[in-house]
Amino acid sequence: MPDTPESQRSETAPGVMLITGASRGIGAATARLAAQRGYDVCVNYAHDAAAAEAVVADVQSAGRRAFAYRADIADEIQVEALFAAVDRTLGPLSALVNNAGLTGPISRLDAVSAEVVHRVMAVNVTGLILCARAAVRRMSTRHGGAGGGIVNVSSAAATLGSPGEYTWYAASKGAVDSFTIGLAREVGGEGIRVNAVAPGAIATDIHTASGDGTRLERIGRAAPLGRYGEAEEVAEPILWLLSDEARYVTGAILRISGGR
Repeated sequence: MPDTPESQRSETAPGVMLITGASRGIGAATARLAAQRGYDVCVNYAHDAAAAEAVVADVQSAGRRAFAYRADIADEIQVEALFAAVDRTLGPLSALVNNAGLTGPISRLDAVSAEVVHRVMAVNVTGLILCARAAVRRMSTRHGGAGGGIVNVSSAAATLGSPGEYTWYAASKGAVDSFTIGLAREVGGEGIRVNAVAPGAIATDIHTASGDGTRLERIGRAAPLGRYGEAEEVAEPILWLLSDEARYVTGAILRISGGR
């Protein structure tokens, strides 16, 4: 078996990680696990400063540097300020986890407002792309970077469609899948690997925020594994995709859904 080029071995070594939407759920679990694996972490959040600071404290208790930064990733100016803050505070970025996302309230398509659709697309698609763009400008060897890894948090909804719940959210995650594949092929020769995880029913507050407090248990029971997943069960594959163990993996969409 041929030796793996050193440049590919080092591209995903622990360094500086930015996680969007990291004050809760999958993002927070990823931040805590990243600290255990040796990363310094920027905890991006949109609203809950106290929750973000609690995640920062957990990262610091693991012996790593961390700070929280409030930014709406749907806003280009705020995205640029977020990445500049990472540059100043932690140093060169080596990993981006595009986790921030929202569904809007559960409803049929014929009852949803245009405002909800616009906001979901702005965060889940436009914001994710803007963050990836900022990361590529820093990581790509074409721009003088040292390489790195990007993991986009998609959803099993991209292929299930979420009928009667939030088809627009499913569509946004379908866009994430397409973008992941395209970007992986675009920057693979520049030292950047791009992958996605597609969680199913995971125990986060996104379900109650959508207006259905019973959804998590109901969907979880329907999975072939007979239960819903925990945020840590998504964080672990994310860290694997960013690790040297996955150095030949790019353009992959890893389904984490209990078989759904």
